[in-house]
Amino acid sequence: MLLTSGCTDSDNPANSRVVQIGDNISVNYTGMLEDGTVFDTSKADIAQENGIYNSLREYKPLSFVAGAGQMIDGFDAAVIGMKVGEEKTVTIPPEEAYGEVQDERIISYKVEDFEAVNMTPVVGETIYAQGYPGVILNVNETNVTVDFNHHLAGKTLIFDIELVSIEGSEDA
Repeated sequence: MLLTSGCTDSDNPANSRVVQIGDNISVNYTGMLEDGTVFDTSKADIAQENGIYNSLREYKPLSFVAGAGQMIDGFDAAVIGMKVGEEKTVTIPPEEAYGEVQDERIISYKVEDFEAVNMTPVVGETIYAQGYPGVILNVNETNVTVDFNHHLAGKTLIFDIELVSIEGSEDA
């Protein structure tokens, strides 16, 4: 008969370690709008269920350095203090995500500018100007209005996050 005392997963130092700034971590996540629309995920099954599956993308945990500014501020802050296996849902306001919509990023062009490069502007189409993507909002006889704000600007985002691993800090 074998008896053990005090040996649980919670006593394992690896399981009690929490994410600190500078740790290399991996997370599974699902990003949603307030109405529940899923806009991104690291899980193929969730992508398929929500009609956003991309066969060219590899669905796997997202790896990044916590607190290094590689993620939107609210997501970065949410993972600090998490333990491996922990799951949480966080609501991130626009100012901690992609910011508010900025009117100066909505630009009107002359229709002739599009004709000069043999483009026919179509509402909803994404175009690129100086390397930046923009969505055509309106087309009339003289002007084409393009929104260069991030497509999630002005939106409150909800993320389901599961911490998969903590690899330790970059300078460890």
